[in-house]
Formats: sequence, C-alpha cells, structure tokens
Amino acid sequence: MRQSSKTRELVLTALAAAIISLLAPLSVPLPFTPVPISLASFAVVLCSACLGFWRGTVGTLVYIAVGLVGLPVFAGFTGGADKLFGPTGGYIIGFIFCAAATGWLVDRAPGKVWLYPVAMVAGNLLCYVFGSLWLGMQMHLTFGQALLAGVVPFLPGDAGKIAVACLVAYPIRQRLEKGGFLSAEGAAK
Repeated sequence: MRQSSKTRELVLTALAAAIISLLAPLSVPLPFTPVPISLASFAVVLCSACLGFWRGTVGTLVYIAVGLVGLPVFAGFTGGADKLFGPTGGYIIGFIFCAAATGWLVDRAPGKVWLYPVAMVAGNLLCYVFGSLWLGMQMHLTFGQALLAGVVPFLPGDAGKIAVACLVAYPIRQRLEKGGFLSAEGAAK
C-alpha cells in the first residue's frame, strides 16, 4: 500500500471514530430502564455502511478505547471503564459486532441499495443480543426481561435511525467510491 493510501485509510478510520464519538453522547435517559435512547447505534451503522467493514469496525474500536480512558463519548457524555462494566456495557461491546456485520454486508455489494437496511438490521440485532445478555446478567433479569427493558422500547426509534442512515449512507458511499477514496483493500481487509 502506498503512503498516500495508508494516510487515506488512517484519516477515514479516524473520521469514523470522530463521528461516533460526537453523536454517541447525545442521549435521552428513560425512567424505566438504564438503557438510554442514544445516537450511538445510528453513528455506528452510518460509518460502517459508508466506510466499510475495516474502517467502520476499527473506528468503533477506537471510539470504545477513547471512552474507556475516560473521555465523555458514551451516552450522556460519560466515559470510563465503569460504563463498560455497567448495565449498558454489552451494548457498547455489541457496537463492535454491529459495525463489523454492517460493513461486511455492505462491502459485499456496495451498489445494491436494498442491502443497506438488511446490513443495518443485522448489525443492530447483534448489538441487541450482546446488550441484552449483559443487561440481564448485570440486573439479574431473564433474557426476555432484558429484551423488554433494553430492546423492545427502542425498536421504533432504531427503525427510524436505520431509515435515515440508509438515506444518508448510500449516496455518501457512492461518492466516496467514485472519488477513489474507498479502496477494495481498505474496505475488506
């Protein structure tokens, strides 16, 4: 890989981490669950669909690392390891799998617009599983109770976030590809 190509990959990955870090803290707490409404999942699927598997996943890992060292990038402008080990930590870990699944599926056929919502739904499902399992363990809930507390109330909002992310991601990805910013190497490493 040429130096300019390496630099481009680094910049795009850093851009993914920055976008997630800017949007994820924006949240609304709910009185009946420790899981807030946030823009984190929107940011993760958007970046992964626009930039692909490798950049989206590494960008998500960087976002989590930045939060772990204490910068306020998690929901509610919080940070630190206690967030990862608290009730919502499974969702934060789930973002890695969400990014990977979304990016990997979109990379398979980036010109197929119908694949974007499928990829984003698949990514969110993985995040729901990790988040619900961890929430259940932390709060001593059954998996069903954890789904009721951490997934069901969020389904309409997540559907809306996926719709907006699809509308935004597809044209951005097309422009990045036409402009030569997305190489096959960087997307599918």
